[in-house]
Amino acid sequence: MRENALIQYSAAQLKRAVGIKERIEDLEKELTGLLGIPEPITVGGMIRRHRKMSAAARAKISAGAKARWTKIKRKG
Repeated sequence: MRENALIQYSAAQLKRAVGIKERIEDLEKELTGLLGIPEPITVGGMIRRHRKMSAAARAKISAGAKARWTKIKRKG
């Protein structure tokens, strides 16, 4: 659906959009370098930063997984 939306733009508009996007990425890299922020990871054009999970959250996830496996093993 998004690809169809791009058809309405001219080649010049798309080239300009690409140029703006590249400038934004360059400025973000410069900013992260100045502030000492770890380099962002881009996934599909979106910037993703590593998030740290608390020990309590990891424990909850682990407990849930163990409970699910225990339930499956009891049935099988």
